[in-house]
Amino acid sequence: MLASQKQQIIDLFQAALAPIVAGTDMQPNVVLERPRDPAHGDIACNIAMQLAKPLKKNPRELAQAIVASVLANKGSLIETAEIAGPGFINLRVAAAAKQDVVREIFREGDQFGKAKAGSGKKVMVEFVSANPTGPLHVGHGRQGALGDALSSLLESQGYEVTREFYYNDAGAQIGNLAYSVQARARGLKPGDEHWPESAYNGDYIADIAADFLAKKTVSASDGKPATATGDFNDLESIRLFAVAYLRREQDLDLQAFGVKFDNYYLESSLYHDGKVEATVDALVKAGKTYEMDGALWLRTTEYGDDKDRVMKKSDGSYTYFVPDVAYHITKWQRGYGKVINVQGSDHHGTVARVRAGLQAVGIGIPQSYPDYVLHKMVTVMKNGEEVKISKRAGSYVTLRDLIEWSAGDPKDENGERDVTRGRDAVRFFLISRKADTEFTFDVDLALSQSDENPVYYVQYAHARICSVMAQWGGDEAALNGVDLSPLASPREAALLAKLAEYPEMLQKALDELGPHQVAFYLRDLAGELHSYYNAERVLVDDESTRMARLALMLATRQVLRNGLALIGVSAPARM
Repeated sequence: MLASQKQQIIDLFQAALAPIVAGTDMQPNVVLERPRDPAHGDIACNIAMQLAKPLKKNPRELAQAIVASVLANKGSLIETAEIAGPGFINLRVAAAAKQDVVREIFREGDQFGKAKAGSGKKVMVEFVSANPTGPLHVGHGRQGALGDALSSLLESQGYEVTREFYYNDAGAQIGNLAYSVQARARGLKPGDEHWPESAYNGDYIADIAADFLAKKTVSASDGKPATATGDFNDLESIRLFAVAYLRREQDLDLQAFGVKFDNYYLESSLYHDGKVEATVDALVKAGKTYEMDGALWLRTTEYGDDKDRVMKKSDGSYTYFVPDVAYHITKWQRGYGKVINVQGSDHHGTVARVRAGLQAVGIGIPQSYPDYVLHKMVTVMKNGEEVKISKRAGSYVTLRDLIEWSAGDPKDENGERDVTRGRDAVRFFLISRKADTEFTFDVDLALSQSDENPVYYVQYAHARICSVMAQWGGDEAALNGVDLSPLASPREAALLAKLAEYPEMLQKALDELGPHQVAFYLRDLAGELHSYYNAERVLVDDESTRMARLALMLATRQVLRNGLALIGVSAPARM
């Protein structure tokens, strides 16, 4: 049911209740639900049962009074209203009202489902935010899929969204990267006697070392070009070159994944600009710190943490959550009243510390700032076995591996590898479960062309409709004003109802920060389409029936296309 129709029915109930609650301070909240059993109707409401006790009335008699009023003013929207059990009110929506969704989809096109609830509100979604110490791994891929889909959900509801990537380009891990490349540049390799114990062992380290010795220049998004000196004793040059090299590599991974960021923020800039020091000074001045054992501590227990946390160690270095607090202060100062961080579940411990630091600064940041979407790990299966390492990365499966494996071996018109299929599969699969559940990515399933493969199942529904439209060969614009009354079968009603759910589903998915619901919905919509197609012929001889069914096909194709676009998956016309 369309939102406008739902509101009309709520208004009918409110009008019916007005004389019933007159003289009381009651303000009934009418909630409409979908009955578990479709045989009970299209809409159920238990308002009579809720009000019976405070009004000291029989719930069934109260329901009868409400139904009488609703039926007297129903217009063309409601077909029947019945009372079930102790006072449930079940409504059936008129067929013509159900069919209106097709006309609304035609009117709104790719805007169908979008709303303006967030108009004028800025939101930042920070995701991926990988250390520039190696290629992006599968966990980063899950963040990329979740963060980008969540950003699109926000945009669909009118929010002004900034996608930000935070580069942790400072700290011990970057030092380890520089030492690893330096060792390779000196001719060492993993396993050699003088190979650094904490070094990165992937083949990509050798590639960086070779380009460094060749004095190449590399540049990444929103970064200055770095030219190698070629001197393997110049550790600072190695560090700058390696970070730029891997930032560029991650850019290429994200490009293959179809994810674009509006802004890149470097952790190192927090130190260069004095923001870390300023944050520490503010916390000290606020009286939220103390010194013990030569270290500076933050009183995080005052804000719900299980123990106080060290901010500055006895050696003068900062613990990792301090720049995180400084970074989030910049988000607030840049005008982002709402911030969502998409991170791995291993960041769970930082949530309380970052929020405690933000509260302790005392600049008006809300207690729940920022919001977090924490995802669990991804297990990769290929040829029936778990894959744990990549030759390129050494210790983990890279996002690029997963995209290429899931693409099979397709070639474009120039004979070059086309990774669209792999990208589609990876993006769809990685948002197809709730973020807080572990997920097994089965490469063999991603490659299969069967109903068991969810992305194939959904894309095939879109391609199937394209095939029907091509067989028909008519002008699609002519379907805009056709008579939809022939759409009266139970399967047609089910497909119409599923189409009407799309806008409400988007709102619910955003409310719960759960883009997985888009994937669930698309799978269900594809299922309704395939069931209908297998049961009914679209291109029948009767013209009025044929045109109405073609209109239903076209509307379904539009919603499939809208949903797939929102999660960054293509909608192929042929498969």
